[in-house]
Amino acid sequence: MRTPRTIAVVAHRRKTLGGGLDELRRLLTGRDVEKLLWFEVPKSRKAPKEVRKAVRAGVDLLVVWGGDGMVQRTLDVLAQEKGGSKIPVAIMPAGTGNLLAGNLGVPTDLAKAVDIAFTGERHRFDLGRLDGEHFAVMAGVGFDGAMIKDADGALKDRLGKLAYVWTGLRHVNGEAPHATIRIDGNDWFDGEASCVLIGNVGTITGGIHAFDDAVPDDGWLDVGVATAQNALQWARALGTMAVSRSDHSPFVRTTRARRIDVTLASKLEYELDGGARAKTKKFTAEVVPAAVQICVPRADPAAS
Repeated sequence: MRTPRTIAVVAHRRKTLGGGLDELRRLLTGRDVEKLLWFEVPKSRKAPKEVRKAVRAGVDLLVVWGGDGMVQRTLDVLAQEKGGSKIPVAIMPAGTGNLLAGNLGVPTDLAKAVDIAFTGERHRFDLGRLDGEHFAVMAGVGFDGAMIKDADGALKDRLGKLAYVWTGLRHVNGEAPHATIRIDGNDWFDGEASCVLIGNVGTITGGIHAFDDAVPDDGWLDVGVATAQNALQWARALGTMAVSRSDHSPFVRTTRARRIDVTLASKLEYELDGGARAKTKKFTAEVVPAAVQICVPRADPAAS
């Protein structure tokens, strides 16, 4: 693999990892790089404009610094912009959950993450798409969407991962609206659902291993429905996930699909990769196979 000659960094300036953005600059300029473009944003929703600048500049590598929100905004642009899907992305996991990085084996060690950017494999991964917006980890509605909405912003900045625990406890006895779900055009679920999750990877918010069979490059999305409606039922469901397969719980159903159509009896917030979105009663999610390139650790030959 040749060394990238032109690199763009798109960074959430409020996120931290290792020695911070100054150390990132030192590590990058210590390589044989001809041109370094540098963009900092105060929040993840400001990132798309800068990512488009990087695409137009024809960079050889795009380094994204931040959490899952920054990564999601970046990958969404690359999946939509002409030529964007050809640009490899290196994740510097400086966020709260870093779910995509964790699922792909990118460590929260800045020097190691930078080394993966230059020496790792550049692998193509699927994305999900919901309401025209791409996601890499998951989309959720119901308990999950409400929890993410309450934990977003200042609370997450103060408490980190504990924000999800704190807000989750407030929603365990929440509303379980009626939901109908169609999988690839076929009826699959019709009943009360406290949470509907669509995942591209196995481990989700809070380190929960929700989808045992999820693979982010298999051309499928995994779908889960939780019917737990109180603290005891949620404790049983999460306990089962901790020691066995999630779908062994009587309060969880899972399958996989290329297209998922969800209709709810009442409007609820949904979330994409940990970022809260608007309320909705109806949505469709579908897989976009091999949508983006991401730098990941090289496979250990001894493990094969």
